[in-house]
Parts: sequence; structure tokens; C-alpha cells
Amino acid sequence: LPSDPEPTPPPQHKPYLIGVGRADCTGPPADVPLMGYANPQQTAAGIHTRLYSRAFIVDDRRRRVVFVTADVGMISQRLRLEVLKALQVKYGDVYRQDNVVLSGTHTHCGPAGYFQYTLFMISSKGYIKASIEPLVNGIVKSIDRAHRNMKPGRIYRNKGEVDDSSLNRSPHSYLNNPEDERDRYQWNTDKQVLVLKFTDEDGDGMGMLSWFAVHAVSMNYTNRMVSSDNMGHASYLLEQDKNPGTLPGQGAFVAGFSSSNLGDVSPNTRGPHCMNTGLSCDYLNSSCPVGGTKMCQGFGPGNDMFDSTRLIGHNIYRKAKVTVCLSVCLSACLSLCAVEGDPFWDGIRDALLGEPSNETQECHHPKPILFSTGEMNWPLPWHPQIVDVQIITIGSVAVVAVPGEMTTMSGRRLREAVKQVSVATLRDTEVVIAGLSNVYTHYITTYEEYQVQRYEGASTIYGPHTLSAYLHKYRGLARAIAQDKVSELPVGPEPPFFKKLFNLLLPAPVDRKPANSSFGDVVQQVYPVYRQGDVVSVTFVAGNPRHSGDMVRQKTFVTVEIYDNRTAAWEVVYTDASWETRFHWLKGSNNRSNATVEWHILPSTPGGSYRIKHFGHFKQMKALRPVISPYEGSSDVFRVTDSFYYE
Repeated sequence: LPSDPEPTPPPQHKPYLIGVGRADCTGPPADVPLMGYANPQQTAAGIHTRLYSRAFIVDDRRRRVVFVTADVGMISQRLRLEVLKALQVKYGDVYRQDNVVLSGTHTHCGPAGYFQYTLFMISSKGYIKASIEPLVNGIVKSIDRAHRNMKPGRIYRNKGEVDDSSLNRSPHSYLNNPEDERDRYQWNTDKQVLVLKFTDEDGDGMGMLSWFAVHAVSMNYTNRMVSSDNMGHASYLLEQDKNPGTLPGQGAFVAGFSSSNLGDVSPNTRGPHCMNTGLSCDYLNSSCPVGGTKMCQGFGPGNDMFDSTRLIGHNIYRKAKVTVCLSVCLSACLSLCAVEGDPFWDGIRDALLGEPSNETQECHHPKPILFSTGEMNWPLPWHPQIVDVQIITIGSVAVVAVPGEMTTMSGRRLREAVKQVSVATLRDTEVVIAGLSNVYTHYITTYEEYQVQRYEGASTIYGPHTLSAYLHKYRGLARAIAQDKVSELPVGPEPPFFKKLFNLLLPAPVDRKPANSSFGDVVQQVYPVYRQGDVVSVTFVAGNPRHSGDMVRQKTFVTVEIYDNRTAAWEVVYTDASWETRFHWLKGSNNRSNATVEWHILPSTPGGSYRIKHFGHFKQMKALRPVISPYEGSSDVFRVTDSFYYE
């Protein structure tokens, strides 16, 4: 790798105007389904790590662009529309549809409920205001902070390779691509990481933005805690490194790790195994002899999902630190292999619409269609019919915002197509794909991969020629940028903003507690002494975290505090955003619940006197009206020492 990357040349020798900003966008960590695994039973019940939006504004004195990477499964069209509306109110025409890119890291452990299309609402209990409002507010606040912090600066570009962090989960589909095309690449995944480093005029670091292709699914579908997963952990590590002495989410340096063409790329480097036998899953269909596809799960590289998240996140962080609307098949269709031919799902399909038309079946061949979602409009359209395509340029880097999950080879073809158009006018052009951007349209495979109809092909909803349509559109955008004819591009139709959205999540009930107790009381107390490497655990009488509202983003449910003998005061050393803590919400019967806080003590933790505090809110009825009140609780004081024998 080059040790001294050259800065991207500022236009007319004037420095760029650069702004970076970060804001909490954590939604309610209770009751709400988590977005990604499409499992309505996987509802939030605590916090592993908090979710953040990270914004980067670059102004070359001619044009201004904004790139946001948010700890979210994907950017939905509804989320983008609400963010753009809020930005228009604040800034007028400064930040618009054409110069703002919103991209999701693809964590599968963030609250769902921020879509306006039926298919997504069905699997996530509808449109949930308590979920989308923190996302909108957090994204807008991160842009606000970047806007306020803008200053003259420079941008440095570098790239490297991240090893031992990715595995192609559909190699059979990949092998269906032409052999001569595959021979041009050493790997069946893209191991390249592209890094942009932002500094002020004095060379002091302001932030870093990078792209790497890997699914943020180290935390698997059994997890019920809100988590930013491996990409979020990479951001956490670099920000802690560059902002020493600060709590997570604080400090001036902002580190964004963004998704790329990750469609067929898994972080589970040991591969898929059957949970009931430990043997490898069937190569072709990822199923097990007993239990089918539901028993097949990817593992590694760690001993459990937390360890795997840590290892993958650290690998990406370490390398980044070193390198400091579609016209083909207008009807969208989705095939879910696990339920194909199931009488229950077939019955729902036929009752709602009837079997797919011959034209649709021919268009999507060889896909066995479960739902012809492009022909389904009750109670609202099931899939987007207007899709944004977008490219922004930062110096000589072209950022291609892709509205879905491109496979490895699809991404390679797209990068090559854009580069061929751009290279004639932009010297040393680097093309990078920003996945899960602006609107979600599931997967985008090559034509050859589509024929295999693995998961990715079955989830390519616009048919076998989807990639060809995207290549055509992005070539047109790249050509307009290269020829400075962006103003001549047609705006295209406006996406719909539906008014009547349904919500299937019931309001959180009143909270109850055991007799002769108060919210915040300790149910299970800490031990008096712990050693480095131990896990401290304490359980409190708790309220439903959904009642905490804005506290979810502005404060914390947890603090770990050390007693400072010099000041005779308690100092917060960890919060629920810290990797070392875990906040579990335990829902009991009769509207009672507990909160268990874990602190995983690092070997480097200094000895001393500590306590753990929990903060929350509970709801009661007073005079037939709901009243929400705050509470807090504290553990006993305990010591951390390198020995149980102390004076």
C-alpha cells in the first residue's frame, strides 16, 4: 500500500469546504421488530451498541454533496423522503434529492417500521412512528452538525485489502458467470476497501469515510439487542482511537464505514453449518437433512456472534486505520425459496390477487414466483415502482448510490461501466459502490446468477435483466457528469408519499412492579469484588424502554461509573453505547419487566471502586390518564482488582 496517499486535487487550487457530523439515531429498544431477517418474532429487547448517523459534506466551490452512512438495515424510500422534507424546511434548496445520498450499513439489528410499502410493513408490524422519527431526527442532526462544522480542508484517497473477513455465500451462482470474466479476479468477493481521509488546512484529521463489501450479519437472527454489528464496531473503534478520553458518540473525529456490493458476501468465514448436527449445509440450497434451511446458519470467525462481530469489525478498522426508475420488467416479483409451493402462502397470494399473469411469469423466468408484488397494490403497493439512481463525485472519486444489494460480480460490472465513461474526462477516476442507498429494491444479480435462482437471484425483484437496466441508467448519469451536462438530465417522476399507512404495533401498556418495591430497585445485586476479565451483572425493576422516548437518543439507559478519589466524585466511564456493556430488557408477565446490565471488564481496566446505574421511565394511569415518570437505580459499590485478596 502507498504510505503517503496523495490528496485529491482541489479545483483551482482552492481547498474544499468540508464538514463532518455524527448523531444518535437509535430507535426504541423494546417490542419493535428488528429489520433485516424478516422475522416478526425477532423483537428488540435491549441494547448491544447504539446506532449512529454519520454525515460528510464536501463543497468544491461549484457544487455541494452530502453522503450519509447510517447504522440501519437499508435506506427506505419513505425514510429518504422524510429526511429530504426536513432538510427543505431547514435549508431550503441547499440539500436536495440530487445532492444528498443516504446509505445504510446493513445491520440487521436496528428497529424496523420505517417503510411505506406493504411487503415490508407486513413483516415489521407496519409503519412505526417511534422507529422512523429517531432515524429522521438522527440523520438530519448529523447533517446539521456537519453543516455547522464546515471549514477549508483537503481529502486524501487510499485503498487496501481486508483479509479473513468475507466469504461468498453463493459460490454456485458466482460460478455461473463467464469463466473468462471470473479469471480476471483473484477472489469471488471484493476484498478492497476504499478510504477517504478528511483534514483541515493544517492537516489535522476531521474524519474518514470508507466502503467495504460485507454483510453486517455477524449478529445473527437469535439476537434481540439493538446493535450496529461489525461495520458499526469498526466506526466505534476508529472513533475511540481518534477521540481519546471521550465516551462513544462524542468527539470531533467522525469515522464512517459504508456498505458496498455485498449481496452475496457473508462475514461468517467458517461457512454455513447445520445447527443440529454441526455438519456443513447442502452446497446448492443451504439446507440441512433435518430442519431444512431454517437449521442452516453461518458461523465464524469467532466463538459466538459477539466475538465474530468484534473480530470482523476490528479487521475492517485496522485496515482503514492503516490506509488512512427501471424500464425492464415493470412488475416486481419476489420468490421466497423456503416457502415456495406452501399451501398457506399460495392461498394468501391467490386470495389477494390470483396467480401471476403469463406475461409476468415469462418476464421473470426461471423464477418460481410466490408473490407478483409488482401487480399487488392492496392496501398499498407492495414494492416501489419509482427508483432513484444517483452518482455523486468527490474529487476524482465517483460514488455510485445503488438502491439495493448488488452481488460481487454485478458490482464489478457496474464499476467498470461507470469508469469507462468517466475515464475519458476524469484522470485517475476511482469508482466505488455505496449499497443500500436511497430506496430498497432487494437484490441485483447478474443475468447468469439469476438463472441459478439461489436466494440472491430469487430476490432480484425486477427480473433477469435488472442489472442491464441499471448499467444503462448509471452510464447515462456518468456521461452527464463527465460532459458537465447534469443540468440537462430529466428530473424523473416524484416517488409517492403515502398518507394512510397501517401500524400493527400496540401501544406499550402501563408498567407494573412487585409489591413493596419501586422502579429502579435492585433485584439481583453485584458481588463486592471482581477481577479484570470478569462480567459484572445487576438486575433492576424496570419500565418498558418504549416509554423513554427521546431519552433513547439523548441519554443512556446505563452508566458504569468509577469513584475519583481526587475529586470525591463519580465519573462515567461507559454507557449503553459502549462495547463493554450490554443492556437486556426482560419482559415478564402482568406488565412487569426487569433490566439486566452486564459490564464485561477489560483486562486493561484500572482497579478502583465502581457502580452501575440504570435509567428509565415507567407509565402509570392517574385520573384515567397515562402519566410517564422517570426513575433510576444503582448497584452497590464494588471493587475491580487484579486479586481477590485485598486489604
